[in-house]
Amino acid sequence: MKTLRFFIFLLIIFGFTMLSIYMAEKTDVLGLGQMELAASFQKMDGGRMVLSWERLPYPCFYKVESFSRTTGTIEGGEEEHSFGSGYTFRPSYEVPTTAIPMFYRVTAYGMFGKLAGPSEPVDHPNYSEPLAPVSIFHYTEERPASLKPYLVWHVVPNAVCYEVELLSGPPDQEGGTALSQSNHLDSTRQVFTNGWQADLRGYEGRKVVYWRARALGLHHEPIGVFSKAEPIVLDKDRPMPDAPLINNFDYMPDFQQPLYPAYAWIPMNGIAAYEVELMIRPPKEPNGTEPDPERIWYLKSLDSFSCYDEYPRPYAGEYYWRVRAVDKDGKTIGHYSDAEEFIVREHKPRVYAAVFGDSVVHGGGALSYAPCSLEYNFSTYLDFPVINLGCSGDTSATSLKRFDEDVLRFHPLNLIILTGSNSLRAEHISAEDVIDDLKEIRRKCEEHDIRPVFLTLMPLNPKNIEAAFRTPTDPDWEEKMEEINRFIRKQEYYVDIEPYFFDPRHSGMDYRLSVDGLHPDLKGKMIIAEAINKNKDMLR
Repeated sequence: MKTLRFFIFLLIIFGFTMLSIYMAEKTDVLGLGQMELAASFQKMDGGRMVLSWERLPYPCFYKVESFSRTTGTIEGGEEEHSFGSGYTFRPSYEVPTTAIPMFYRVTAYGMFGKLAGPSEPVDHPNYSEPLAPVSIFHYTEERPASLKPYLVWHVVPNAVCYEVELLSGPPDQEGGTALSQSNHLDSTRQVFTNGWQADLRGYEGRKVVYWRARALGLHHEPIGVFSKAEPIVLDKDRPMPDAPLINNFDYMPDFQQPLYPAYAWIPMNGIAAYEVELMIRPPKEPNGTEPDPERIWYLKSLDSFSCYDEYPRPYAGEYYWRVRAVDKDGKTIGHYSDAEEFIVREHKPRVYAAVFGDSVVHGGGALSYAPCSLEYNFSTYLDFPVINLGCSGDTSATSLKRFDEDVLRFHPLNLIILTGSNSLRAEHISAEDVIDDLKEIRRKCEEHDIRPVFLTLMPLNPKNIEAAFRTPTDPDWEEKMEEINRFIRKQEYYVDIEPYFFDPRHSGMDYRLSVDGLHPDLKGKMIIAEAINKNKDMLR
């Protein structure tokens, strides 16, 4: 009996407590609803960014939402794209690295709903105007550099390459686009990723050297201004790095490799040849000099800073890759890089949606970015989950050829199809050839209860394609495109993206949307996604 009375007493106390909390939150007797959450960023070591705010004087948790602004190109489209949210009981939250301008909102919640917020949007400080690279590594008295340090900065959107300047002291003025006159030591424009291994052995008598970088376009036109000059405190006795550096500094949130993975690193100074190897477990000898005996794949890269996997990786599990510099005989120069992990997730017998086609689907852009740079992947900006089944280099015929193996294993309810751009470029491939391939892809989809959603082909810019790839374009590409797109516009399910990509004279791909004249860059990839998002009601 005493136990029952005690239990009833506890229930009364609990009920009274819950009622008190409910009344405090719902009637706002504490004035929490009038409190403002003001968040701001703090920079941490290694390029990390922490969003912080003042803690509310009441037990609660905080929701941190991340967004990007849409292009505003699609009439009636949304103004924001959500990248998801995270939760914390602390008045701070480490924001995942990102390679595009993003903003964040913070909202406080109690047991019975929202208490305060959302806060005013807080823009990521790495992308304030004018754009300038933001240093990730800092070499100080406490952490000095060797004579061959890696200089690394956050990606500047749409940069094709970077110019790095070495100085004996601070520049004449911070920012700007001109090299310093008084303290200039050296500079290079042969930097095609967001990092560079400097060779400072010629300056070993100096205690400090300064550096800064600026982003450049295809024709070395400036994109923004020079970064803030950073001192490099030198220690000539410090060991010099002799391995490539994995480039995972600005992965987009919820990073997931495409079906055909790509790998990116920051190269060693003066080394052009590299070999990537893939494993299903960590290497037996980390940072060694010899290939792992259990590697499942390797490839010598013709590119000094990225590599495309030639095989699909559909099987769920953990994968590890690393890269080494090699000489003409295939021997390791220095040591292997650290091993980088990526995970292929389990999927349902039928996935909701997949995107399928050529390099525009696969990802990458601005010449220097591989498909592992997910900011150049239009599926990154879709409002629903998809699996990326793109493959760079596809023609409509090769897309059709790999359909059974690459698409049917996922059996998507919806397949978003964009292929044929490379077919437009080739004189020996006719519009009828492409249409026949698309018809067969459609037939296969219908045979397997997959809804095919076709995207119209985009215009080309032959002049820029020639400048970027040194390859000609079929002079009849536009007539071929018009014929193919007429066929696509007759399909039951299609999204018309072609009109958004012409330049003002309607003569070809707008340079502002595609540096190389073929692959849309950031804004172009966002436009594709925004057009699909507006028409997502056609998906099952």
